[in-house]
Amino acid sequence: MSIRTDRLRQFLAGIACDAVLVSKKENVRYYSGFSGSNAQLLITPDQAWLLTDFRYVEQATQQAPDFSILRYSGSPYPVMTETLASAYPGKKLTIAFEGDFVVHDTFEALKTALPESAWQSCSLESLRMQKDAEELRLIHQAMEISQQAFAQILPLIKPGARECDIALELEFAMRRRGAEGKAFDFIVASGARGALPHGVASEKELCEGELVTLDFGAVYKGYHSDMTRTLCLGTASEKQLEIYNLVLKAQEVGCAAIQPGITGKDVDAAARQVIISGGYGEQFGHGLGHGLGLMIHEEPRLSPVGDRILTIGTPVTVEPGIYLPGWGGVRIEDTVVVSADGCINLTAGTGKELLEIR
Repeated sequence: MSIRTDRLRQFLAGIACDAVLVSKKENVRYYSGFSGSNAQLLITPDQAWLLTDFRYVEQATQQAPDFSILRYSGSPYPVMTETLASAYPGKKLTIAFEGDFVVHDTFEALKTALPESAWQSCSLESLRMQKDAEELRLIHQAMEISQQAFAQILPLIKPGARECDIALELEFAMRRRGAEGKAFDFIVASGARGALPHGVASEKELCEGELVTLDFGAVYKGYHSDMTRTLCLGTASEKQLEIYNLVLKAQEVGCAAIQPGITGKDVDAAARQVIISGGYGEQFGHGLGHGLGLMIHEEPRLSPVGDRILTIGTPVTVEPGIYLPGWGGVRIEDTVVVSADGCINLTAGTGKELLEIR
């Protein structure tokens, strides 16, 4: 079994459970290697099963060699019940389940199928925070794809171009470089739409003199990248430069604050104070950043409530912004990895000084 599964078993021992049912697809992939859309894992201190249906038995056999494959038709619960009864006859088990993912009806079905078992809610998200070398390699490759694609489509960002066309060309450029998909719905927000922190690309045409914010990322072998750049179509005004440089300073302060042992909220506070001191604290209403990996948003959170401690090998985004209704906004985002002496910037290949497109 892998180091990841060993850590999961240590976690089980710590919460005094006999088994864990892993249902969230990202966690299924993390612990087993199986990337299909339908599977659950059942892991005990000495057994590991992967439950799936006919469509994925061959794939599961190839991708999850350390797991015993249990095939089911219809519901997985009869097979699960029979397997546990055979492996642990007469024993009343305490089974952990992902309470932050399993819906109420599914939980009721589990209790009905295994009435003699006790169930304990848990979250497995924090176990994925610290990435191993292979995970970091995949995230780095996803980030390289994103940066190369961004450089390619820059000539398309000009007055008259539609936000949605820029987003589409960016996705095409990523896929041509090996991305299996986009990490999320790309944000391309120009002019007054830049005041929308999640202003996904619309049919609006870009205009001379506007700021344009692009937030985008690729998925490479399951792992996500995330970055944001804000550009100016033409020569920036005094106010545009003021807002941009304030966000840039906050972003740089946030990156500089990252180190092993610091909490997410302390990093957030360092960057947020820059924007507060500049008079725009009320216009920075979201957290500074988040972890990423098999999901685009993972633990830890860099936010006023982010109390998790950063550890070496943890990737996080640093993305302060200022958003002014009716005027527009600025956000600048890098993805960095916590290192022994601070952090390593995976987005260093793309500059952060304001690019004025003339």
